[in-house]
Amino acid sequence: MKSISKHDVSAVILAGGQASRMGGKDKGLILFNQKPLIQYAVNVVSQSVDSIWVSANRNLDLYQKFGRVVTDELSDYQGPLAGISATLSQISTKYLLIIPCDGPYVGNILLERLSREMLKNQAKICVASANGHLHPTFALVEVSIKTPLDAYLASGERRLGKFFKDNQALEVDFSDLEKMFINFNFLTDLQESE
Repeated sequence: MKSISKHDVSAVILAGGQASRMGGKDKGLILFNQKPLIQYAVNVVSQSVDSIWVSANRNLDLYQKFGRVVTDELSDYQGPLAGISATLSQISTKYLLIIPCDGPYVGNILLERLSREMLKNQAKICVASANGHLHPTFALVEVSIKTPLDAYLASGERRLGKFFKDNQALEVDFSDLEKMFINFNFLTDLQESE
């Protein structure tokens, strides 16, 4: 079976949230084991994709060290779908890998498994799940989803998981790698993990 080439995939690292639960600190730039959280995502995808994009809405100059920065086309922190839509407008590849900036345990197996299942099932959206729980910020999508995505955003909807479910996303099982989806929402989470 043919595989998806690295030249067919761009990656977007989602770093555009308000991080209100982090006391307003920019999550991707918070240090974990002496490295900014976003660096873990960059390290994983840098050898596997054609280009790296960072969806961010502040500290744009700092994020430029990690990839090409794209800002939401919608104002007021509209959520990850707005960043995904903005990235889909910029890339020239057929696929977009979506990963969050606060998941330091993500591994290469994410893209490998998602792309294998995407081709095998001729899916347009593949999203990670583990033990029945959807992890919508870990996904691989075809650029062709931009049209329904923009219509969804125009309708006022913002929920990433709902968009995927409404658009026949294929859930790819990562129950054997559940640790990969550990993310940090509070500063205390970081301190407990170091």
